[in-house]
Amino acid sequence: MTPGASPGLRSESVRQANLTAILRDLHLRGAASRSELVARTGLTRGSVGALVGQLAQAGLVVERRAVSDGSPGRPSPVIRTDTLHNVVVALEIAVDFIAGAVVGLGGTMFAARRIDRRRDRGSVGETVRDLVDLTAQLQRSHGRPIDPIGVGVSVVGLVRRSENVVVVAPNLGWRDVPLGDLLAAALPYAGPITLANDADVAALAETRRGAAVGIDDVVFVSGEVGVGGGVVSGGRSIIGSAGFAGEVGHVSVNPAGRSCRCGSTGCWETEVGEGSLLRRARRPPEGGRVGVDAVLADAAAGNKAALKALAEEARWLAVGLGGLINVFNPRVVVFGGFFGRIYPFIIDELHAELRQRTLDAAMTDLEIVPSALGVDGPLVGAAELAFEPLLGDPLGAVRQKHHVPA
Repeated sequence: MTPGASPGLRSESVRQANLTAILRDLHLRGAASRSELVARTGLTRGSVGALVGQLAQAGLVVERRAVSDGSPGRPSPVIRTDTLHNVVVALEIAVDFIAGAVVGLGGTMFAARRIDRRRDRGSVGETVRDLVDLTAQLQRSHGRPIDPIGVGVSVVGLVRRSENVVVVAPNLGWRDVPLGDLLAAALPYAGPITLANDADVAALAETRRGAAVGIDDVVFVSGEVGVGGGVVSGGRSIIGSAGFAGEVGHVSVNPAGRSCRCGSTGCWETEVGEGSLLRRARRPPEGGRVGVDAVLADAAAGNKAALKALAEEARWLAVGLGGLINVFNPRVVVFGGFFGRIYPFIIDELHAELRQRTLDAAMTDLEIVPSALGVDGPLVGAAELAFEPLLGDPLGAVRQKHHVPA
């Protein structure tokens, strides 16, 4: 026992850990009988029964008798999360759109909205006002009062998580923005607000509900206007000492390259992404998703200029990705956003380039897959971020929400 710790404190810590194990399992893996929870968590049947009772009393789970499938005997009761009464609000701030959703415990998305914005409508004040309007739309779509456990926010920039500050978002033109405080003052919610980089939360989403479920070593790379990345190693997200890890788009790959919005030269995101593909295909670099769709349609039709542009994109994608593979030795690389869309067109060129730029051992069991969540990845990840305080201390989070003393 830890010196100075009482048996009561130790048993309370064990109870909290066990409550967390059950609620997290139901949240991520879905409904289960008590017997299934015993097998899935390793807890005793008696412990599972008592813990499920506490979670039910707290309003976090419900236990219902399962519908008979016609086999002999009475079906066992099934425990599931109380999805309807335990929700979070997830928000996403991208360069050319904002998005939001109401998400229930267990991952059910009740309402979701995505609103395109002009790329010149990205000031902090405009963004906060747009998010307030968006949450009002979510309320109308949801059709019932929203009293969220918390609010998770995905943003395209460096986030100092400890202070909920966007330190810099080059593609939005933001620097040192106390976005958490601004949203707390503007949104009609009492729950805590948590900010994180969009690629970090998308990586979290893919490991929990997407293309890398059950995989402990994952590199997620996403590109649109900029390039972001998230890394999971040994089952844990790598966020760095201040939360800035994963800014792979600003790794210098071309000393003689273009100037980057971050102020540096030759960053990876100047060589890959929407703008670079459109330039190589001799289209306006600000053409966005519509322009990319046109290039991909040309490539599908066998257009040589489009295929050449995609091959060059694959080469520069391999330059940056090869280094990440050598450094982090992932089991799976997940391509999100723009990279997921172009991946079917560049598979052969990308793998040929990677074989020239990576260690053979690092490539042996590596899989490269497109995102399973697509454009919803950052939003799903923002919801998971907002659920973390509840999953980490279920009864404590409920007491805090209802202002009940411990």
